Amino acid sequence: MNPRLRRATPHHVRRQAICRKAQQRHSHFYARCAHWSFYRNAFSAPIRWGRERWVLSGGALLLALLTLVGLPAWAHAMRHPAAPVARTTLALQLPPLPMQPSVPAVEDWQVSRVQAGQTLADIFQAHSLPPADLARVLGSGKDVDALRRIHPGDEIAFLLGGSGELRALRFDRDPSTRVTLHFENATGPLVEEVTPRAVERREHIAQGVIHGSLFAAGNQAGMSNAMILKLAKVFGYDIDFAQDLQPGDSFTVIYDDVYRDGEYLHEGDIIAAEFVNDGKRYTAVRFENSEGDVSYYSADGRPLKKSFLRTPVDFTRISSTFGMREHPVLGYMRAHKGVDYAAPMGTPIYAAGDGIIKFRGQQHGYGNFVIIQHDKDISTAYGHMSRFAADEHVGSHVRQGQIIGYVGMTGMATGPHLHYEFRVDGVQRNPLTVTLPKPEPLSGKLMAQFRAQNATLMARIHMIDARRLALASGGRDANRNLD
Repeated sequence: MNPRLRRATPHHVRRQAICRKAQQRHSHFYARCAHWSFYRNAFSAPIRWGRERWVLSGGALLLALLTLVGLPAWAHAMRHPAAPVARTTLALQLPPLPMQPSVPAVEDWQVSRVQAGQTLADIFQAHSLPPADLARVLGSGKDVDALRRIHPGDEIAFLLGGSGELRALRFDRDPSTRVTLHFENATGPLVEEVTPRAVERREHIAQGVIHGSLFAAGNQAGMSNAMILKLAKVFGYDIDFAQDLQPGDSFTVIYDDVYRDGEYLHEGDIIAAEFVNDGKRYTAVRFENSEGDVSYYSADGRPLKKSFLRTPVDFTRISSTFGMREHPVLGYMRAHKGVDYAAPMGTPIYAAGDGIIKFRGQQHGYGNFVIIQHDKDISTAYGHMSRFAADEHVGSHVRQGQIIGYVGMTGMATGPHLHYEFRVDGVQRNPLTVTLPKPEPLSGKLMAQFRAQNATLMARIHMIDARRLALASGGRDANRNLD
């Protein structure tokens, strides 16, 4: 007999019968849960997440969150409030604060930059200021002379009140001085404030070799067009930059630029220069003579400035030389008794020397024409001008380099240019070859001062030039070694 059956009791038999009956009635539930087991060594089947596992897991997660949130709140509710801390207020005697400097209000200056053709009255009108304010400014004193001679690029600043009234005017008397005029009351004199400005000159050195044009060589050396023109004017009495330049000509220049308050203001001056043209060496040193005039002098102390300019216009090329030619308009051979300098329309024309205007008006073939008498023997003539300078008339005295008109093509001309004549006793001479007298050199104490200054500057130029030649020679040697 089976021992297990032998040990079975009625109670045990009844419980097994109930289990069998429950399994038969709920056979679908037992089929799904038959693989559940709480025994460690039970067979571990692959976990497959069904609806029951998601429900059990969600419930466990919700119970954990409730526990984490509820425990701190319960602990805080069970905490006893802390006893208040007793505080005592004491009145302390503090030292007085030091006086703070008052910060001035920022003034809103309205700055106007003078445009070409603009007058001071135009600038006042642009700011809706009455003519009475302009009259008060111009009548305030000698420092306003700078306002009477304003130039394009100058700055004039206005400080206006809440109703648009003029409270102050600011301008530069010169590069190193600023003048401010304060309108303290409606009718009284203006209060003038003069402020010095820090002006600095920064020196530069440029070297170049002519391969094409002077402008190309100067730009390659780092010079501005304005400084290149200054170089041409310094040597313009001895070198004709239209036809005398040769490939291989060279120059060395010491010049400066002007800075004000640390900002670039404008180009400065040429301090010293050397130009080698067709093997001939020309030197120029800036020096102030006994009359306070600043000019350029050669190495032997002679002024470079001659009695006459070799070329009285900044030109691009010589379009026609002195002598016989076929007239471009008439179409037949005739003598051309001057030199034609081609230049853009409106280029300034300068007086070749000091003198008095003898003729100014229309001349057949020449268009707008000017004749300047320099002395009893020599005169110069300028033709085909587009217009004359505004402030000149017959009998006016002009100085060398003063603008007398502008390039045009009036009269018989096929393009804008200047027709320039040099006359001796009324007879035209070739301006390019006529002999000009040499000026007298410096003497005495001025010559000694000049020689000391000249020696220092020329030594610098020669050292710079020698270094350039050494570098050029080294480059040729290197190329030769490569061969």
